[in-house]
Amino acid sequence: MNNKTAPILTTQIPQLKLCNRGKVRDIYEINDYLLIIATDRISAFDVVLPNGIPYKGKVLTGLSEFWFRYTSDIVENHLITTQTEQMNNKIIAQHKDILQGRSMLVKKVDVLPVECVIRGYLAGSGWKEYQHTQSICGIKLPSGLKESDKLPEPIFTPSTKATTGHDENIPFTKVADVIGKKLAEELKEKSMKVYLKASEYARSKGIIICDTKFEWGITKDKKTILIDEALTPDSSRFWPLEGYKPGGPQPSYDKQFIRDYLESIHWDKKPPAPMLPSEIIQKTSEKYLNAYKTLTGKSLVYTHED
Repeated sequence: MNNKTAPILTTQIPQLKLCNRGKVRDIYEINDYLLIIATDRISAFDVVLPNGIPYKGKVLTGLSEFWFRYTSDIVENHLITTQTEQMNNKIIAQHKDILQGRSMLVKKVDVLPVECVIRGYLAGSGWKEYQHTQSICGIKLPSGLKESDKLPEPIFTPSTKATTGHDENIPFTKVADVIGKKLAEELKEKSMKVYLKASEYARSKGIIICDTKFEWGITKDKKTILIDEALTPDSSRFWPLEGYKPGGPQPSYDKQFIRDYLESIHWDKKPPAPMLPSEIIQKTSEKYLNAYKTLTGKSLVYTHED
C-alpha cells in the first residue's frame, strides 16, 4: 500500500480549533463555518476499529456532496463546498494533500437531537423488533413479513442520538415531546421526501436503499436544513437490485460486510476491536468504491481501464 492509498486515521491541524473527533469525522471550526473531514476510520457495533479502509473518507464526502446537490431542490443543506481551493483559507491550502476530496466546508447550525431513520425494507434492528412485536417504533406492520421484505410504504422510525453506546429506537411521540410536534412533523416530512427521491434514483442505477438515517439542524435564521452526511454506505444499507430476494440477509455495498466478519469470529463487541485481515479491508474498500461509481457514474480510483 503506497502513501496515496494508505488510510488516513486521524488529522492534526493545530492552527484550527478542533470541535469534535467522532467515530469517523474530525470537525474543525473556521470562523462562522465548520470544516468536516471524513477520515478512513470505520466503526462497527459502536466501536472504532484499529484498521482504516482506503478511500472510505473520500467516498463518504463524494457521495454526500452528490446527494446534497441532487436533493437541494426539495430541501436545503449545510454544504458550501468540497473544493479546497474554494475555501479561501491559507491553513486549508497548507493541508490540501490530506483535505482534498475528503473535506466539506459547511454552515454552522444548532444540531437537533434525533436521528431521522427512514426504512423502506425490513432489516437490521427493525427486523429484530418486528419479530417480537410485529411493529417498529410503535408502527404496526402486516403479519407474515420476511427479512428483507419491502414494506407496504416507507416508515419514519426515529432514534436517539447517543454520544456513547447504541442509538435507541423511539416512537414519534417521544420526538414530538423532545423538539415539539410541529418540528417533529417537519423532520418526518423532509426525511421522507429525500429518501423517496434518492431511492427512486438509486433503483434506476441498480441499487436498493433499504434504509437510511438523516440528521438535521436549525440555522441562525431558523431554517431546518439537512446536515452531516447523506445517503452513504455508513448511514444507509445499499443492496444490489439484481438478485434481490427476501427471506434472509442481502449482499450489500455497505459496512454490513465487516459486521458479518466480526460476528463470524465471535468478537464480544467490546473494545479493543480486533485487527481486520487485509482481504477484509480490501473487499470493504472495493464495496465503498463500487457504491460511489454505481451511483455517480464516476470513478474515485482511476485504473488503466478507466
